[in-house]
Amino acid sequence: MKRIVVPGLLALSLVGCGDGNPFTDEQGDTSPDTGTGTDTGTDTGNGSDPGTGIDNPARDLPPGTTSPTADSGIVRSEPTEAQGGQVGDGFATGISYDPATDQFSVDNLAFDGDNAYSRGTAVSSLGPYAVYEADTQFTDSLTGTPINQLRHRAVYGVSASGETQFAIVRTGAYIPYGFGGFVYQRNATATHDGSVTLPTTGQAVYTGQAAGLRDFNGAGGIQYTTADMEMAIDFNDFNNGSGVRGTMSNRRVFDINGNDITNDIVTGINTEASASLTNIPAVVFTIGPGVLDANGEIVGEVTSNFVNNNGQTVNYETGNYYAIISGDNADEVVGVIVATSSIGGNGATVRDTSGFIVLR
Repeated sequence: MKRIVVPGLLALSLVGCGDGNPFTDEQGDTSPDTGTGTDTGTDTGNGSDPGTGIDNPARDLPPGTTSPTADSGIVRSEPTEAQGGQVGDGFATGISYDPATDQFSVDNLAFDGDNAYSRGTAVSSLGPYAVYEADTQFTDSLTGTPINQLRHRAVYGVSASGETQFAIVRTGAYIPYGFGGFVYQRNATATHDGSVTLPTTGQAVYTGQAAGLRDFNGAGGIQYTTADMEMAIDFNDFNNGSGVRGTMSNRRVFDINGNDITNDIVTGINTEASASLTNIPAVVFTIGPGVLDANGEIVGEVTSNFVNNNGQTVNYETGNYYAIISGDNADEVVGVIVATSSIGGNGATVRDTSGFIVLR
């Protein structure tokens, strides 16, 4: 399949598949300085082994840790096309963060400079999460001629404890979706061994924020997103895996320069679907058995809906969420939501890839 670069007519052939990889920290410190910009486990593999968790043949974990347990760290990355993802998914590898320079590094993406991403200029943070961007030009080492690079952006989040973190890399330089990826993980730290202890009774509620990137199948460009995030887990039921509920609400969208374009997005939805919304519909988790396993890994589906002016329920988005619980008291959860919609995209399919960290 061909990738068309925007702008221009150059086509790039898709010739390989990226692999899952752990999020590495070059200096052992995972905490970025969030700045003052716009506030808007380590084995890798291709398997989906749920370890000692729930026996659910339909439950596919993303690639990453091949033999996960509740007693150690776990890392997961975006599935490639061969693993069930979209063309171009899962290509971002070698992801790392250097706190000494506040620099984010990514391998295996063409025309993103020297693989080193600097803190964003127009948008340096989205709530508690940091934004990084690739160089816009790279110099020909022989002639000194500057070579224009493709637009790449990354969002990085880490919890205060350092036990959980995520990273998302996307580009708006291709039609359809470009090359990118995401990774999320539960870490061992100086004060914690990377394990989780799941309650067997009771319920828990988690709150926090989400942030991510919107790209398009059928159009170029990239946008930033923010939202409020809430999760609840019923450790009593279902008997076959705890019930998990989640909502991503108060969603905002920003253009590449950090301008809030949420109202434009809502207007586009209303125009196409004959609706009178005042907000982007909330993403909700589909509740059902078998989504949470004994290792603290969660995989499930998401949807968002609204009622139009004719009283009809309209499905706005569908997708999946992936998450890992961490802590001696199941204290925090890290995850990634991927939701797509064909409504309000001016003929293009819109993909929202958002990472979140929520705490009890």
